[in-house]
Amino acid sequence: MKLSEFKQRLNTVNNVNFIQPNGTNVPSHFHITEAGLVTKHFIDCGGKERTEKVINFQLWTSKDFDHRLEPTKLLKIITLSEKIFGNEDLEIEVEYQTDTIGKYGLDFQSENFLLTAKHTDCLAKDNCGIPNEKQKLQLAELETSKSCCTPGGGCC
Repeated sequence: MKLSEFKQRLNTVNNVNFIQPNGTNVPSHFHITEAGLVTKHFIDCGGKERTEKVINFQLWTSKDFDHRLEPTKLLKIITLSEKIFGNEDLEIEVEYQTDTIGKYGLDFQSENFLLTAKHTDCLAKDNCGIPNEKQKLQLAELETSKSCCTPGGGCC
């Protein structure tokens, strides 16, 4: 989810609820302890120089169980942070700690923000000798010629 959509969604909800990929809610007394721009400048395994940027929000929970971050308060945090985000409408990455710090994508369903799993990938498969995945087809999906493999078609 990009920042513009996140802000738009915040204007439509009464509460800010995050749900982890396993279906567990992030406790409602979470805090946003960081809002930042993360830039990753790197060389992929094919030798190509790359830059990736994301807007990052860090969620954190403590023992202040009465704390609730309202959508309007989160929008104010975003407004304060936009000076470092620049004018780019970037993807959002959310950090949240369970057993270790996890990095998640963000989606929206009903009234909830969903933390989505992120995966590693090779960005230079053509240079690494990784074969393209073959398309899996069901035999029933294959088209048959009308002149073959039909009764009277002469193939047998």
